[in-house]
Amino acid sequence: MSTERTLVVLSAGLSQPSSTRLLADRLADATVAELAARGITAHVHTVELRDLAHEVVNTTLTGFASGALGETLAKVAAADGLIAVTPVFSASYSGLFKSFVDVVDKDALAGMPVLLGATGGTGRHSLVLEFALRPLFSYLHADVVGTGVFAATDDWSDGGGDDVKPLPDRIRRAGRELAETMAEREPAQPVGLYDAVPSFEDLLGG
Repeated sequence: MSTERTLVVLSAGLSQPSSTRLLADRLADATVAELAARGITAHVHTVELRDLAHEVVNTTLTGFASGALGETLAKVAAADGLIAVTPVFSASYSGLFKSFVDVVDKDALAGMPVLLGATGGTGRHSLVLEFALRPLFSYLHADVVGTGVFAATDDWSDGGGDDVKPLPDRIRRAGRELAETMAEREPAQPVGLYDAVPSFEDLLGG
């Protein structure tokens, strides 16, 4: 079995710096560390969706993704695992996050290990993981790991060490679950542009 995996990290934060990006990075670090403990090297591609916002809108209107968005969609489809983190707006995922998911090929995430995360002002929004994000990715037939991670503003406070705050523990647990799922599978094989095109021999019945 190969000892390399590709991990794509999606952050839908709108500000810079962003607590959404911070959570995405922490989840990626935890996953990479757990994969390394299993002798697997992870190649991480982090994507800030805010940088692709205009291209996402254009693709929604035209149905054709090009440039940086096209490259990102190809990376997502070829990944061995995905971390997706969104801020909470109006008790659900952000519009930018959903718009990006809408332009991902409907079969691209089928069977892919996915770790979900979300950020919000208070813990009252934590159920967004179960009532909005998980159903969305289940619809896309992704293999969503059991532990999702929600981070409220207070979770980033300096009060108390990591040993008494629940967020670091949830991050480690989620990273471990994603790493375990990724490690159990052979690396994804990218599909070539012309792989489905029949040969002349096939066309001629040879």
